[in-house]
Amino acid sequence: MINKVVLIGRLGADPELRYTQQGTAVASFNIAVNRRTKKQDGSRETDWITIVAWQQQAELCAQYLKKGSQIAVEGRIQTGSYENKDGQRVRTFEVVAENVQFLDRAGDGEQGSSGPRSFQSQGQDNTNRSSNKDPFANNDKVIDISDDDLPF
Repeated sequence: MINKVVLIGRLGADPELRYTQQGTAVASFNIAVNRRTKKQDGSRETDWITIVAWQQQAELCAQYLKKGSQIAVEGRIQTGSYENKDGQRVRTFEVVAENVQFLDRAGDGEQGSSGPRSFQSQGQDNTNRSSNKDPFANNDKVIDISDDDLPF
């Protein structure tokens, strides 16, 4: 079974950073994701999706993201439920972020940024690593690839 989601959207408000009783950082925020189809008046419908990030990734999101920031999120959908004050069962869903990429460029509202940055969780310990490294950067060598080498 696969539970994987990829979203690109803009934050509707600054992230909310909290800490569990054990001291684990958790940030939550909503992003607006436009649908592909347009309404009759030409405007697009927007879905608001709740994102939850954990540990160092949560702290980085709280530090660098703000209302209006554009991000890409890769993660999994998590469902839950609770009983509201009227005694009714309310179902919830959120995306637990495994990889958050900041898409704003310098001058677009993210101070000190030189381009997209990515923070992802790996394995059980949710270690965050930058996955924005280009293995071919600063390499002036020509790569000789023929059409026969391509898989498509």
